[in-house]
Amino acid sequence: MIIRKVLARELLDSRGNPTIEVDVILENGSIGRSIVPSGASTGAYEAAELRDSENDRYNGKGVLQAVANVNTELNQLLTGKDSQDQNNIDYLMIDLDGTKNKERLGANAILGVSLSVAKATAQSLEIPLYEYFHRLNSSDNNAPYILPVPMCNILNGGAHASNSVDFQEFMLIPVGAESFREGLRWVVESYQQLKILLSENAYDTSVGDEGGFAPSLKNNRSALDLLIDAIQVAGYTPEKDLAIALDPATTELWENGKYNLASESRLMSSAEMIDLWIEWCNEFPIFSIEDGLAEDDWDGWQNLTSAIGKKVQIVGDDLFVTNIDRLKQGIAMNAANSILIKLNQVGSVSETINAITLAKNSGWNAVVSHRSGETEDTTIAHLAVGTGSGQIKTGAPARTDRTAKYNELLRIEENLAEKGIYPGISVFNNYA
Repeated sequence: MIIRKVLARELLDSRGNPTIEVDVILENGSIGRSIVPSGASTGAYEAAELRDSENDRYNGKGVLQAVANVNTELNQLLTGKDSQDQNNIDYLMIDLDGTKNKERLGANAILGVSLSVAKATAQSLEIPLYEYFHRLNSSDNNAPYILPVPMCNILNGGAHASNSVDFQEFMLIPVGAESFREGLRWVVESYQQLKILLSENAYDTSVGDEGGFAPSLKNNRSALDLLIDAIQVAGYTPEKDLAIALDPATTELWENGKYNLASESRLMSSAEMIDLWIEWCNEFPIFSIEDGLAEDDWDGWQNLTSAIGKKVQIVGDDLFVTNIDRLKQGIAMNAANSILIKLNQVGSVSETINAITLAKNSGWNAVVSHRSGETEDTTIAHLAVGTGSGQIKTGAPARTDRTAKYNELLRIEENLAEKGIYPGISVFNNYA
């Protein structure tokens, strides 16, 4: 399966910012096409997204240089190569870039090519993309396919909204459902009830970057009360049917050694933040906390995991940025028990799968995730199923850039039929 051509172009993500789309064309006519997402709340240790910085064009956010890098250097590098050798292709690009964080060619350029190589190969093999990822991830082609439990962000704050809520994501998890389809319906019904509750209480029902409602509330805790009310009004039982996951994105709140909860006029130490999470987990059915502490607060992460890690999934996002070296450090320090997986944080398919594999082999969970600047690309739905991660974050059940992933998972579940397993609450058996 020889690569004939690699071609990129500039188009738009869900926030109207430029991003890169890449086509990989094989000699047999198979084509893989991918669009690269972009984050708003980003970790300092992520691979570098290459932007043009020309202020007279897209406010400096253009990606024409990344496009040019694909159309010249990467096209020349990969033309004639075997698309089935994903690992070799990815590391050829990494070596050509020659920098620690892919800043010369751009992680967005490299990732776009990497994803499209995988898609072109899957098309050439006449198999679904999730099956191709399954083959890359497992030596056992008979290993079961795991459909992910969705973490649906139904209330937004922080960098994803312009409201008074400090914490970024308040999510629902359908742990009691027996299928992905059923679980998604439960969340949708709760999401719609949340809108009614907000309206009845004169709260704003506009939505944030990821489709969750973005009301200004009297304090951060009020968001949890609203989620519980929405679950119950929708006819479900908190904890038994639907649990809560949080992504406070506290790196964004870290200022001079303190966490600044501006909406509550509170400056909190690491120990005080941990006490807050302990308090909330004792009072609410919170099964997962992502980025409960800042990306450089390693001691705090150890203390948080020691305090509640046996009953709550502690997820590192900014802490690990899908980077295997940082993940190894976290495992050695017992500084979390789960990793968030974002393809564009590390910049290639192979590196992403390596991070998932290390996490799972270490007894950790892996949560495949979107970015706040998303596209209609549905790759992460296939990645979650193909790697058996068991969990996925892709926003609210609203806005096409988010529902595209949910709809693709509904199709995958239908296609897999009895071969697909929805794990439900068993994903959290080590913790909740």
